Amino acid sequence: MQWGLIAGLTLAAAPADACRLALVLAIDVSSSVDAAEDALQRQGLAAALLAPDVQSAFFASPDPVALHVFEWSGRYNQVTLSDWRLIEAPDDLRMVADAVSTSTRSYDDYPTALGYALGHAAVVLQRGPDCLFKTIDVAGDGINNEGFGPAEAYAAFPFRNVTVNGLIVNAADYEGEVNLIPFYTEEVIRGPGAFVEIANSFADYEAAMRRKLVRELGVQMLGGVPSGASG
Repeated sequence: MQWGLIAGLTLAAAPADACRLALVLAIDVSSSVDAAEDALQRQGLAAALLAPDVQSAFFASPDPVALHVFEWSGRYNQVTLSDWRLIEAPDDLRMVADAVSTSTRSYDDYPTALGYALGHAAVVLQRGPDCLFKTIDVAGDGINNEGFGPAEAYAAFPFRNVTVNGLIVNAADYEGEVNLIPFYTEEVIRGPGAFVEIANSFADYEAAMRRKLVRELGVQMLGGVPSGASG
C-alpha cells in the first residue's frame, strides 16, 4: 500500500532527553512555488528561528523543545532539511537555521500531496523524542491535488495527542486555490488549540512564521497534560 511506503521510511533515532515539545516544521516545495518564493520561505524560516521573540519563546522553560524540519511536495517527495535536534541553547537554533538557509531545493516539478506530507510528519514524530506535547506545522500555498488527502492521513497514521497547525501562504493567483483558507481550517488543522497563521505573500513568510512559532511555543507554557496522555 502507498501508506506503507511512507511508514517504511528510515529516519535517524532521536535523543531520549526530556523535552516539553516535539515540533515538526514542513515547508511546501511543490511546483506552484517558484525559485524566488522558495528562497523567501527558506530564508524567512531561518530568520524567524533566530528572531529575539522566537528565541525567548524557545527558552522560556528549562525543558527544551525538539525540532525537525523537512520539505515536501509530491507523494514520495519528502526530504529532511534538519533532523531532530534538542534546542537547549541559542547555538542549537542557529545550527537549524543554518541548515535551512543553506539547503537547496530537492524537487520543483511535483504537485501538492498534503496527505502524504502529514503521514510523513506523523512517522517522523513517532521516531522522534518522547516529549510532553507533539505538534506538526505544515506550511503551503495550495490545496491537496495528488494522492490521499488529510482525512485519509488522519485515519491511517498515528496522530493521537498530536496537534496540527497550518501556515497558509495566501499568494496564489490562479484558479483552484481560492478555497485555500477553508481547506486548511476545515480539513488540515487538528487537535486542541490548533490554528492557522496566514502569510499574505512569500515576502510575508518570515513575519507569519515568527507569529506562529511564538504562539505555538507559548501554548506549552500554559501547563497541563495533553488529552488522553497518561501520567
